[in-house]
Amino acid sequence: MNTMSSQGSPIPTEVWDHQEMRDALARREISSVYRLLRRHGVSQRQIAALTGQSQSEVSEILKGRQVMAYDVLTRIAVGLGVPRGYMGLAYDETTAVRVAAAADSPHPEEEESVKRRKFLAHAAAVTVGAAVFGADSGSWVSHPTQTPAPGRIGMTDVRQVEAATRALRALDYQYGGGSCRDAVVAQLSWGQQMLGASSTDIVRQRLFVALADLHNLAGWTSFDTGLMDSARNHFGQALDLAKQGDNEALMANILYRMGRVYLHQNAPDDALKVFQLGQLAAQNSGSELAVGILCANEAWAYAKMGSDEQALKLLGRARDEFSRSNVAEAPAWARFFNEIDLSSMIGTVHTELAQSVDPKYARTAIPYLSKAINSFGDDMARSKSFNLTSMSINHLIQGDIDHGAKVGGQAVDLSEGLKSVRTKQRMEPLQKEAEKRRNNPEARELADRVARFTGADSAA
Repeated sequence: MNTMSSQGSPIPTEVWDHQEMRDALARREISSVYRLLRRHGVSQRQIAALTGQSQSEVSEILKGRQVMAYDVLTRIAVGLGVPRGYMGLAYDETTAVRVAAAADSPHPEEEESVKRRKFLAHAAAVTVGAAVFGADSGSWVSHPTQTPAPGRIGMTDVRQVEAATRALRALDYQYGGGSCRDAVVAQLSWGQQMLGASSTDIVRQRLFVALADLHNLAGWTSFDTGLMDSARNHFGQALDLAKQGDNEALMANILYRMGRVYLHQNAPDDALKVFQLGQLAAQNSGSELAVGILCANEAWAYAKMGSDEQALKLLGRARDEFSRSNVAEAPAWARFFNEIDLSSMIGTVHTELAQSVDPKYARTAIPYLSKAINSFGDDMARSKSFNLTSMSINHLIQGDIDHGAKVGGQAVDLSEGLKSVRTKQRMEPLQKEAEKRRNNPEARELADRVARFTGADSAA
């Protein structure tokens, strides 16, 4: 039988279900996939035409060159007509079930504050105690059924997980968590299978870290789309895996991100506790940059609590740690934090102080936010939108209403193109400041526009 695929492809559809082909796809061994296609009579030229590659690229892959970039793997799967779930790249009927298992599942019998305390207790146990991998972590962690693991994995398999995580994280930064969360969770459904496979100790330890970071990204994208229970679930599993992988730097990153979730929920006291646990891990990692990042976020928590003395003290320490850091020697997760991000954090903390303590802090916030806004590229659109929102708040507080309204409009313009619930929620203080000044037509127009964008009620 030589049935053509539904798209008129020269590749018979049943080819993908041969066991040897399924194994090669599951391992993402594209050289093996291409060799098997050649056996089925698909020419090198046809493979090149379907995948958008040059014949020389196809030839190199046939000779054994590895393909690890997530976007290239996706393009190959689409071009050849591979059922994408066979490569763990996106939904099929099987992965859809697993993604549904990891979807947000609220527990109405428990208050959010109770869930925060449970996570904090778990985080403390992992950070300062023994590994608790596989333990019952409470109602905030779900345990979706895993599919049978491949027999054995090597370092190439782990590097593929790492490459996919990098590619998906770039999408999150630029377009928001809603642009890639489903793909991240589907990727996890493939990656989790590796935990049951045999491997060397070195490969297994690196696998723990790779999967921890993928769960870390799943938590962050869940948070960005408003799925708080799923975020907590993934961050909890990420923390366990990072502990198993003996990676203090990644533990610090996970705790930093979970602290940001609590800041977003206006629970700065709980956020501070999580940041302080992250600070322990950061110090154990020996990275001044990681320590500085945690200090800056602790400052944000103190600012939300109305403690300007502690906030400014920690900002000073963040600057000192940053000035002493060596980015080249910093853990991979911390290298994003440069002078631009430091300026952004200083501006954000002073914006918070301007609202919670004294309007005078708006004067300090504006130049730092301006530096960050002017330096963020298109690949950091979400961060830029946050800073534009803060900038608008500060101008309104200072009485420069026309300019504040103009900047606020820019924030909405940029945020409308993002798939991020957080951008809407971060605009709530902006709407409040604009509402206070409704007697000004520019402020009134901004308040109404933000209300339309966020779905909030306007005072009009």
